[in-house]
Amino acid sequence: MRQLMAVTKALADENRVRMLAALRRGELCVCQLIALLELAPSTVSKHMSILKNAGLVDSRKQGRWVYYRLADKDTSPEASSALKWAMKQIEGLEQIEHDNARLEEILNTEPEILCRLIEEK
Repeated sequence: MRQLMAVTKALADENRVRMLAALRRGELCVCQLIALLELAPSTVSKHMSILKNAGLVDSRKQGRWVYYRLADKDTSPEASSALKWAMKQIEGLEQIEHDNARLEEILNTEPEILCRLIEEK
């Protein structure tokens, strides 16, 4: 029951679903997610913590930066099923299409440079 509630909570926020959609492209630095969503670093970190606790994402730290990706191993059946369902539901949504276009621009900037720009703000 706890796993189900964690997954449900994680998917109950538009920004978290947008983050998951962005991660379909592959691993992203937290700075790239901050730039995409235009949210404060602490807000993005809180959202990612909820997604990680639900078993929907994994992370790794490299130096000062944290990189996130969709969870692929040791994912609970609840998390895996819910993620597949959510990704199917958002296909073609205007916000997701806008995010995909914006993410293309963001991916043209090296993550380290992007992180430094965000830190300077």
